[in-house]
Amino acid sequence: MTDPTDPRLTPLAASLPATVPFVGPETQERRTGVPFAARLGANESVWGPSPSAVAAMARAAQDAWMYPDPEAHELRAALAAHLGVAPAHVLPGEGIDGLLGLIVRLFVAPGDAVVTSAGAYPTFNYHVTGFGGVLHAVPYRDDAEDPEALIAAARETGAKLVYFANPDNPTGSWHEAGTVQRMIEAVPEGCLLLLDEAYLECAPEGTAPPLDPGDPRVLRLRTFSKGYGLAGIRVGYAIGAAPVISAFDRVRNHFGLSRVSQDGARAALADGAHLARVQGGIAAARDRIGAIARENGLSPLPSATNFVAVDCGRDGAFARAVLAGLAERGLFVRMPFVAPQDRCIRVSCGTRADLDLFAAALPQALEAARRSVPAAAAP
Repeated sequence: MTDPTDPRLTPLAASLPATVPFVGPETQERRTGVPFAARLGANESVWGPSPSAVAAMARAAQDAWMYPDPEAHELRAALAAHLGVAPAHVLPGEGIDGLLGLIVRLFVAPGDAVVTSAGAYPTFNYHVTGFGGVLHAVPYRDDAEDPEALIAAARETGAKLVYFANPDNPTGSWHEAGTVQRMIEAVPEGCLLLLDEAYLECAPEGTAPPLDPGDPRVLRLRTFSKGYGLAGIRVGYAIGAAPVISAFDRVRNHFGLSRVSQDGARAALADGAHLARVQGGIAAARDRIGAIARENGLSPLPSATNFVAVDCGRDGAFARAVLAGLAERGLFVRMPFVAPQDRCIRVSCGTRADLDLFAAALPQALEAARRSVPAAAAP
């Protein structure tokens, strides 16, 4: 059989699988020909963006004939004022996913060690392997990322980067600010801690340590995709020491953020009242998901995010059967992909109508899963 790999590819690119880290709901809908009744799998904000952000984006669309500001000056200034830091410590980019790709490109050469948690955010791994880095994964501890083990692995491997999400995806767990600060202080020489705070707006007070933008040991990543409801326009930002932030200008796509993205994010940032309403909706939805889980004999994990991981009580095969049963009943839901967290399904916060559908479908999906995946015999 002829090798289909294009000989013009670099050896590294030719060695990689052609893959997408996440299978989107649209892909599944195209396969089945049936639209989902509820999107409860991608951790989007069903409450949508601020009306003022929608209006700002509509106005910006009228000027789409012009290139966007390659420095994102006004958005950068607004973020800096919001955070209480100088603009030199902030850089907007094409979502955290895009920023992660740039970070790996900047700091990881082929063969360099990188540390993450087994089952943590897969897009980071995608970028590391794409640039030839060598991943070292440590297990979760008590369904949470393990800061001490991550730092120990970074020391042992001489890692250039260590990735840590707080709050965490896919479990929803979180560590208090003091624990995170101790982790920052323990970062080995020559290593950079990537602190992914994508879900920070969903978390309780005391989750994030105070900003110290001059600290060269940590680069913090935040986004407009979750609490601000702007996942579709791809805006995130990095906060860090000025020399680290300025290094992005060596490799970034300078026209990566459209006028619509820049103006929409700036307006969303200014609408604190809308963010507060979304936070209230998230809290109520988390409670409802937990109640639905318990009504069905399942255990919701504590969550500081806009989703709840629900322990299905058995193994990954059973959880995948539950997931398939929900999909057959019109609900898009995802799950962790590494054991033992793959015993869970991960349910995004939804509207009341979304969660009514989930409440109706879950017992049916569980019953179908119990029929198709027999319980293991007791030892």
